Amino acid sequence: MKITFNFLNNITLSKRKELKNFLKHLVHNEKTNIISINLIFCTDDYLIKINKQFLGHNTFTDIITFNLGSETLIEGEIYISTDRIKENSKLFKTTINNELHRVIFHGVLHLCSYNDKKPSEKKQMTEKENIYIKKYFK
Repeated sequence: MKITFNFLNNITLSKRKELKNFLKHLVHNEKTNIISINLIFCTDDYLIKINKQFLGHNTFTDIITFNLGSETLIEGEIYISTDRIKENSKLFKTTINNELHRVIFHGVLHLCSYNDKKPSEKKQMTEKENIYIKKYFK
């Protein structure tokens, strides 16, 4: 059970041990198990290259999740643009810290087999994110 944080820019992430423990709780709560989760924090420029190369999209995004595991065994990479996190925190009138954790939880929920393509899936994903945000920041 391995969770790693990689920083390709100058962002800092406090309380990493607490966050790792919470992510383990989240995954357990969703009835799955972790093999490994690799979170990579990067810039817009870095993430748009990945978006073009692997998904064929020429748009900025806050997160791209690559699920390398199965429905019950999580193994994946989560790329997060901290530039988008900063912009979205202004757009959604929340703190950078709150938005960063929401996106982290969003990526892990994708690894737990949640999707957000259809309106009903997006609603369920948002509800799950809200539950975990409340639990994490209680």
